[in-house]
Formats: sequence, structure tokens, C-alpha cells
Amino acid sequence: MIASNASTGKGPSHFGGTGHGQARVDPLAALRVPGDPPWDVYLTGTVFLDIIFTGLDSAPVRGTESWARGMGSSPGGVANMATALARLGLRTSLAAAFGDDHYGEYCWDALAQGEGIDLSPSRTVPGWHSPVTVSMAYEGERTMVSHGHEPPPEAVLIQEGAPNCPPRARAAVASLEPGKRAPWIAQAAQEGTCIFADVGWDETGEWDLAGLADLEHCEAFLPNAQEAMRYTGATCPREAAHALTEHVPLAVVTLGAEGAYAVDRRTGETAEVPAIEVEALDPTGAGDVFVAGFVTGTLAGWPLSDRLAFAGLTAALSVQEFGGSLSAPGWSEIGAWWRKVQSVASQDPTALRRYAFLADLVPEEESPGWPLRRAVPTIGFGRSG
Repeated sequence: MIASNASTGKGPSHFGGTGHGQARVDPLAALRVPGDPPWDVYLTGTVFLDIIFTGLDSAPVRGTESWARGMGSSPGGVANMATALARLGLRTSLAAAFGDDHYGEYCWDALAQGEGIDLSPSRTVPGWHSPVTVSMAYEGERTMVSHGHEPPPEAVLIQEGAPNCPPRARAAVASLEPGKRAPWIAQAAQEGTCIFADVGWDETGEWDLAGLADLEHCEAFLPNAQEAMRYTGATCPREAAHALTEHVPLAVVTLGAEGAYAVDRRTGETAEVPAIEVEALDPTGAGDVFVAGFVTGTLAGWPLSDRLAFAGLTAALSVQEFGGSLSAPGWSEIGAWWRKVQSVASQDPTALRRYAFLADLVPEEESPGWPLRRAVPTIGFGRSG
């Protein structure tokens, strides 16, 4: 194991980068032809303003005041996934509602200008307060407190991908909700968009796969081990992955510290890749980063085992930093990791070969403008013009 402001909607002039130019790596470069969809990935959902306190020695104690040694601010919620995709070089389009307060303005600018994400399907909703999450990271875990007002109808429509039709895209990432359909998913699938789905904890406790009605439109389903076993009644996550392929062509089950396991029903292929041993500082957004890595490898046409290895690597890199979108790695971080592990004399050659496919992908050296711009510890020093 290895240790270690609004877009125009006219198509991407830059993507997956810092707002200072194109991404250093385009993983789909060899596949791009005239007439392709303008976007690689489309997604929709709620954007939060995340405020992350770091450097806490322990959980806050009731009746006391705790001082954090560090702090960061960044767009969160669905923005974690959008940022992770864009930093991996995918042309990413996001439909979301933004509050017309300073928080919403900050999140819009950070995504559109800082990350090169297309926000033409998004809207600013007058009079709506941006949802906020405060995250406190300590001892490798985090505690979160969120606040938000009930979204007005127009915000709900935007976050559910309506009333506008989803743009043409190679792929879309959907978060399935038990007992609820999202009409845009079926519509996008009918247009040829490949749907990757994840799911959250079922608060109803029913864990009924039939309740995930939109799963029938999905190419891939990526639950964690507990979710997979509860939905299938299987006694182990690998058995659950096989059971899920009765409902979706490709099942990927994350196994936490053990890595991930995948089954492709169409080819009969299975793959399992162990996790990379790292010191985890904050797991926020790691699941989103894993999905982004797997989507990237799938769209690029990589073998299943390479896709799992890449997804696991990007997630491992993310947990070594604080925050959700703050910690999503770009190709400079991936390249730096690849060069570093090759330089370790005691490195396991077999484990190293698992990631040999990176050799033809990562940047050879750093250049001005890298690493990717990260959000700053404050909402902003200046006023809007």
C-alpha cells in the first residue's frame, strides 16, 4: 500500500482552472471532436457558504469559548462536487440558486471566476438569504452547524433543475432522494447524458431501492458500504455491489479505509483498489471528490481499476486539507504526489504500478499560477462596485 460574475452560456472560454487560463491537464483532450456537448458534466443542487474553523484541539465545550488557529471560507454544498470536477479539467455547468446577499455574491464569484464553472443555468434570487454551514474540524473529524431559510419557489425550481432544460452534457451527477423523482434526470438521460448517482442517508429508515425511482435512468451508482448493504440487505459491501447491478449497470461501493469495490454488469468486470494511507485532517467533501475522480476516469475511457485508483487518490489528497471545495485537488497536487511517491526508496513497486497510468497525465513541473487558487479566509476585503 502506498503511504504517503455570471457566465454567458455561450460555451466555455476556460474550464477546470483558476480563472487565469485553461486547465493544465484536459483528461478528455483525445476524445474531443466537433459537435460534442458544450459541457462535460452538469449538476444541480444547493450552494452553501462554508466557514471552516481549523486548529481546534478538541470539540467545543459547553459554556466555554474556543479559539481556532485557522479559518477558511468557500462555497459548499453542491459546490464541493462542481469544484472538484472543474479542478480535474472537466467543463462543468452548475444550476443553483444564489442569495442576493454578500455571501451569495462571494460564492458566485468564487465558482465562476475562481474555478471557471459555468453558471448560466443558475440565478440570483432576490430577498433570499444564502444557506450557511460552519464546520469545526478536530481530531480528524468535523462537527457542522447549518442555517438556512426556506427557499422561495423560484429557488426550489432552480435547485431541482427546472424550469430550464438541462444543458447538453456528456455526464451529470445526481443526488437521489428516496421517494422523490427529479424530472431533469430522465430528460438528461433521454438526451444521451450519462448519469452518475450518489445518495444520502435514508432518514425514513425504509431503505427501499424502489424508492430511488430515478436509478433506472442512471449509468452508475456510488453509495458507501453502509448505504449499499442497507439498500440490498446484503451482509457485506462486495455482495451489495453485485446486487445493485440488478438495478444499475455499474455499481461502485466505497469501503472507507479499505478503499473501494466496483462491478460492471455489462462487461462482467470487477475491481477493488485499497485506500492510500494518509493522515486525515478533515473528511468534508471527500465523497464528492471521489465521485468527481471516478466520473473523470469514466469519461476518459480508463479501465475500471484505474478509475477506482484515481478516485481514491483524489479523495485521499482532499482529506489532508481542511474544508470541502477548499480541499479538492487539482492536477498540480496530483502531479506533486506522483513525483513524491516515486522518490521514496522504500516504496512498494507493486503499489506504485497501480498508479503508473498517471505518468502520461500529470504536469511535468509547476508553472506560474499554480497550484489552483483556493478560497481565502475572509469573505472579501473590498466592496462591490
